[in-house]
Amino acid sequence: MKSEITMIQSDHNPDRITRWILSAIGIYSALLVMFLNLIILSSDSVRDRAIFLMADGMILLWVIIGGSFTPILHGRLVPKLSQISMDWRVRFVLFCTIMALIEEAITTTMTNLAPLFGTTPEKAHITASTNYFIVVCFHSVVVFVPMFIAWAWMLSRWDFSPLKVLLLFGITGSLAEASINPTSLIGGFWVFVYGLMVYLPACTVPRDRGAKSLRWWHYPLAIFLPLIAAAPVAALVSFFREWLGVQFLPGVA
Repeated sequence: MKSEITMIQSDHNPDRITRWILSAIGIYSALLVMFLNLIILSSDSVRDRAIFLMADGMILLWVIIGGSFTPILHGRLVPKLSQISMDWRVRFVLFCTIMALIEEAITTTMTNLAPLFGTTPEKAHITASTNYFIVVCFHSVVVFVPMFIAWAWMLSRWDFSPLKVLLLFGITGSLAEASINPTSLIGGFWVFVYGLMVYLPACTVPRDRGAKSLRWWHYPLAIFLPLIAAAPVAALVSFFREWLGVQFLPGVA
């Protein structure tokens, strides 16, 4: 009887620790962004102010507003998508890709709004280009797809909950951003920027798929395997960028 009660309690709230971690990251991120706003928006650097306002816009639209709509979409959209007659792994990857495309539409729009912030995209930007298709095909989403495929494979084997997928992929995204700009590692909001790409898709994954229980080593694997999966694609995309002469904004590698 005791073991049954323990199992029921565990099933009732299996993501309690994950929720605590995400709540802590959310509070930390909010305080950090407010603090940086006070410092940077009062500085004399037009470029720094513009970049930060672009980041503020992205956080507002994608993390705050988009995240606020997530429970509604979970209740209305996820059940409909789950009924689509398609292999759930393919559906997961496609849904993640669509979410990533939406996020990049927001960030590219912010870059194109540079004149509104008193500068030009060449001087201040948060994407590789003002051209949306160049951004997604030669810089960001094209590299995310193998990460999503890696997650589809892991979900087919192990029982990661949607909240765990959000947190772990958010950490992966934070590390990816830190490889470009090390200071991004302290910006906890990247966990939600990347995590929201995969949360709703993870909610469409069937519970009765025969996945095994998690072990401790699955967590570091889930963080680093997507980066490993993306590395060959990133190298290939870099080759084609050079071959086709794709032009990025100044300062973008």
